[in-house]
Amino acid sequence: MSTDVMSTGVVVVGGGPVGLMLAAELSLAGIRPVVLERLREPGDVPKANGLVGQIVQVLDYRGLLERFSAGAQFAGPAPYFQFGALPLDLRRLGTSPLHLLPIPQPRLERLLSERARELDVDLRPGHELTALRQDDDGVTADVRGPQGDYRLRTRYLVGCDGAHSLVRRLAGIGFPGTTGREVARFGDVTLPASVIVPGTGDLDLPWAGRVAPGFTRTETGVFAFSSFRPGVHRVAALEWGEPAADRGGPISLEELQAAVRRVLGADLPVERPHWLSRVRANSRQAERYRAGRILLAGDAAHAISAFGGPALNVGLQDAVNLSWKLAAQVGGCAPPGILDTYHAERHPVAARVLMHTQAQSALMAPGPEISALRELFGDLLGTDGVLRGIAELLHGSDVRYDMDGARPHPLTGGLAPDLPLVTDGGTTRVARLLHAARPVVLDLAGRSCVREAALPWTDRVDIVSAHPGEGRPADSLLIRPDAYVAWAAPPGEADDQVRDGLRRALTRWFGAGR
Repeated sequence: MSTDVMSTGVVVVGGGPVGLMLAAELSLAGIRPVVLERLREPGDVPKANGLVGQIVQVLDYRGLLERFSAGAQFAGPAPYFQFGALPLDLRRLGTSPLHLLPIPQPRLERLLSERARELDVDLRPGHELTALRQDDDGVTADVRGPQGDYRLRTRYLVGCDGAHSLVRRLAGIGFPGTTGREVARFGDVTLPASVIVPGTGDLDLPWAGRVAPGFTRTETGVFAFSSFRPGVHRVAALEWGEPAADRGGPISLEELQAAVRRVLGADLPVERPHWLSRVRANSRQAERYRAGRILLAGDAAHAISAFGGPALNVGLQDAVNLSWKLAAQVGGCAPPGILDTYHAERHPVAARVLMHTQAQSALMAPGPEISALRELFGDLLGTDGVLRGIAELLHGSDVRYDMDGARPHPLTGGLAPDLPLVTDGGTTRVARLLHAARPVVLDLAGRSCVREAALPWTDRVDIVSAHPGEGRPADSLLIRPDAYVAWAAPPGEADDQVRDGLRRALTRWFGAGR
């Protein structure tokens, strides 16, 4: 076995969306990671068909949204969505709090891979982690590659290797949770034109009549279908208590059609199957996201089985949250305890998503008592406040990070608003200030005390003076690289309070000034 001495300090295990996002973010922060991916070629399995929630805004804050949404029918605030197969008409709220980006997972992975290569990430397809051990100074990883076995020595290793994570298992991190009673069978299929109603996209099926796109709950389960690309429909049948056939074997078209027949009471004619899958719902979460110099992100940290794509939203934001903290630790400018904030911030977020996805599963189950609960819940959704709360729950904007003693402010702990800005160089907006993934001190009131307080951190933090194009929510903001507000000065706060508060926040998140 040969030895390859690491120079970047970070190995990422897993080259899926989360691993690629993490690697790109690390590179933006000045760390060139190695990404080990067991597969030699990118996967073509459309596990997910889009991004839902704050990650859509985060892509905009990195200057990626236009590129990633090219060719998509829609990107931005969603007019409609669903919660537990109950329809959400978000148009009632004026501007929808929930953002969507329809994008097939293979395309997402390809674009993230291109992004990583542009940033000079060391991507190694066909390289599989086989063993690891850590000590006080780093982690040693044994790798099986196309040219033989070799060994990597790195300061930190991050497992982005999925729900069955080898990294998590070798690090001795527990993965408690539950396996649900429901079994979901999916298929991307071509349906005969004779069953598709022109104009509406409804299905006209013998014995079942017209079935509208979206979710149809029956006495035996839930049927769902939609079309994400011309000529191909994704169909799903969700059942409770139904044996998962040969759980270790591949699903057949006949198995999917039998499940649809049990749920709908009608046959689903299929001209051609493109992809089939069977999933038994799992709700699990790693006990801790860090064990010494080993960390977890994405599905390795949390198994979230649910309609609506929450797993990718949570996992990609894990990567954005962890990257700048890990880069600061490797680069030698991290404040004490910065890596511990990764678990402290992200673990409760995933726990909350697991809570609401389990609640949605319960709302879809068969039974008269669940029907009564759905009727009650549907009535509550008629209230704009409840509808907004559910939309913000799905988006992730209801979560606030604890900014460790920062003076309370409505913006503190949340994603920075994308304010329109006027600077000496012209018009811009907050999102553009964060393309380079550097923290920003944003002075919105022309106060000299802000620049004075931040000057010792100019090697790590950008200072920007601007006037907001609309109302000013604060006199100044400290925005972390992950686009979250770490500190805010309310309008009119005294200069000495602004200086002290900003210096404390800068020291807390970015170390001592120079």
